[in-house]
Amino acid sequence: MARLKEKYRDEVVARLMELSGFKNIMQVPRIEKIVLNIGLGEAITNGKAMEAAQGDLTAIAGQHPVITRSRKSIANFKLRAGMPIGLKVTLRGERMYSFFDKLVNAVLPRMHEFQGVSPDSFDGRGNYTLGFKEQILFPEIEYDKVDKLRGMEIVIVTTARNDEDGKRLLELMGMPFAKDGAS
Repeated sequence: MARLKEKYRDEVVARLMELSGFKNIMQVPRIEKIVLNIGLGEAITNGKAMEAAQGDLTAIAGQHPVITRSRKSIANFKLRAGMPIGLKVTLRGERMYSFFDKLVNAVLPRMHEFQGVSPDSFDGRGNYTLGFKEQILFPEIEYDKVDKLRGMEIVIVTTARNDEDGKRLLELMGMPFAKDGAS
């Protein structure tokens, strides 16, 4: 069992019940899933971009990504409906907990001059979005084999009803939020 899952079950649930006044264990928010997403506008002109990004995302997530396709045609971008424009992976269960553990303990500390993640990236429903400018922060990616630096988005979906409960959950799970003003 993942170390973080045990921590959630043994420590975080009790602490959240105490802090937020939940009466029932089932009311306590939990991480439901983590979605990793790479947008590849360059895939329209560069066919190899999709393969390279797919390899990177598979290495990072430990799971094969799904190709996302455009919904509309946009002439200015030379985009037609149904063209591949991105990749995404949805992590749940053990993989989700081990990815979150790696994110908090290995990836974020590797960031240059890291002072914590922004506490303002919640969506109003307790879900948190984190953006990266480059995939090389992940230990699975070999810098020499990267063809291009690509950004990615990580969405942590929780069962929290509001941002306050979501932030408290992620803090107790180890997410290093920046103190006021620094991010």
